Amino acid sequence: MTGASGELWQLGATELAQLVSTGQVTSREVIEAHLRRIEDVNPHVNAVVTVLADEALAAAIVVDEAVAAGAELGRLAGVPFTVKEIIDVAGTPTTQGSKALAHAYPARDAPTVERLKAAGAIPLGRTNMPTGAIRWHCESELWGATLNPWDRSRTPGASSAGEAAAIASGMSPLGLGTDGLGSLRHPAQCCGVAALKPTLGRVPTASSIEADETTTIGVQLTSVTGPMARHVVDLQAALSIIAGPTWRDPWAVPVPLDGPRLAKPTHVALVTNPGGSGTAMQVQAGVRKAADALAEAGYVVDEVEPPGIDSAADALMVMLSTPGSRKGYERVLQPVAPAPTRRFLADFFEVAGEPDDTAAELAFMTRRAVLRDWGHFQQTHPLIVAPVATEMPSVAGTDLDEGQVAKTIRSMRMTMAVNALGLPAVAVPVGVMDGLPQAVQVIGPAYREDLCLDAAAAIEAALGVITPIDPRGPSTDDS
Repeated sequence: MTGASGELWQLGATELAQLVSTGQVTSREVIEAHLRRIEDVNPHVNAVVTVLADEALAAAIVVDEAVAAGAELGRLAGVPFTVKEIIDVAGTPTTQGSKALAHAYPARDAPTVERLKAAGAIPLGRTNMPTGAIRWHCESELWGATLNPWDRSRTPGASSAGEAAAIASGMSPLGLGTDGLGSLRHPAQCCGVAALKPTLGRVPTASSIEADETTTIGVQLTSVTGPMARHVVDLQAALSIIAGPTWRDPWAVPVPLDGPRLAKPTHVALVTNPGGSGTAMQVQAGVRKAADALAEAGYVVDEVEPPGIDSAADALMVMLSTPGSRKGYERVLQPVAPAPTRRFLADFFEVAGEPDDTAAELAFMTRRAVLRDWGHFQQTHPLIVAPVATEMPSVAGTDLDEGQVAKTIRSMRMTMAVNALGLPAVAVPVGVMDGLPQAVQVIGPAYREDLCLDAAAAIEAALGVITPIDPRGPSTDDS
């Protein structure tokens, strides 16, 4: 079955919702098309680890009956979506890729899943992630490694890489992932899809399994749930559904989705080499393509860097490595973590140093000071366009090589700074070079996802969407 613009599995979430609501296709046809796509290509990338075929088809029948009856439909009625294994979907375990949580069945859906289902969207499957959401390569002790659909020798990123690979290869039009150290934006860059890291408190995060109660304050302040898709308009649609407060997340706040209009033209700070740590030629070329696209769209682009990138990134390392956090790791995670996870954390803690209580307190103070400085900077440059990682996707599995954790931290400094500060950012692809995707992130002021999404949409309009692709063969597109 095909839609107005191609095979159903090639279409975006909002386009599918329109086709279903107008009766041009049935939800059952949409679900069946994606199930066939999963069957065809998932063996080549190992992105979807649990397929909810029966449940999805049953939900599709309910949607189709509602369409036939002329009932009022939710915004994404009949559209499938996939969910990272760290986010609760009732009836399936929230394994986090860990054998220790293989039977950790949540009592209810996560708030984001509840809200998408209330809007008529249909959970289709669970996606792979590195064990415990730890590492910058997606390898789970339960499910094995996810492969990059562009080049199976390269990492698909982490930790929402299963989502990114599934969306990039047409198995899902929309997904939910999480981002604490770039875990939405990095796999979006590696796999050539779009992702939104919302402001801390914009989208609620909550789990009904016991592991959620061990979340440290550093993680609470830096990790968020957000959507992934091939089209920016689908990120906008998903955000409008999943945002908003709930008693289940004490950080979630009621803030309007659209802020006050800014004086035109909007000024954009262009950062090609964050903190002067070096940026690969392919990445810099992508950032400049995004700058040209925004200039053509009427933005004013200035090559200027916000203050304190290194300070914020360093503060994040300490916030995640406090004495209390390390003791919690030793008691809870270390006894059950597989060897690669322990190796990664050992290297991560070595780079972070050994902060005492005073250093930990200073890191949280630094976070506040830099956030205030960025607020001042964004009075004149509300948007910042920068790399996600300053290096192209590394060879799969090399994240554990000697010195590689430190190298990746340098590469991800701008991304880590955004996590430390809790600011919103949209990752958007800008093309392909040397057979791999190029991408940028558009960073905005707190709670101004609308500004980020508008700029990302302008970039997408100029440079196009580069997925879905067929993971069974190498891409030959080069732009």
